[in-house]
Amino acid sequence: MHKWILATILSVLVLFSIGLMTLGLPKSEEAESPEEAANTLKIVASNFEFDQKEYRVKAGDKKIVKLQNKRGKHGVEIQGLNVKLEGDKLEQEITFDKPGTYPLVCSVMCGEGHLEMKSVLIVE
Repeated sequence: MHKWILATILSVLVLFSIGLMTLGLPKSEEAESPEEAANTLKIVASNFEFDQKEYRVKAGDKKIVKLQNKRGKHGVEIQGLNVKLEGDKLEQEITFDKPGTYPLVCSVMCGEGHLEMKSVLIVE
C-alpha cells in the first residue's frame, strides 16, 4: 500500500515538472537598463506599505513614475502633484518643477492597514 502512495506522489511530481517545463516558469521582472532606471521613479507597494518611507528626486527632473504592486492591489496618489496611478494606469511622466515635500498615499482601499499606507516624495 505504501508503494502505491509513493508511486502516485512521484507521478504527480513528474507531471507537475513536465508542465512547468512545457509552460515555462514565471518570468521575473525584466531588468531596467541604467538609463531607464535613472529616468524612472519606481514605487513598490506591498500589503499596507510602500518599499520606501521617502522617495527623493531633484527639482527639474523629468521622470516616469511607475507603480508596481508586489502584494495586494494598491494605487498611489502623490498629493499636490496631480499624480494618481491605479487600475490600468500604473505609470505617468512628470516634471518635478516645484521643490517641496509631497504626501504619497495608497489610493485604493486595500484592507485594514490602508490608512497607515503612507510615504513622502521630497523634491530637492
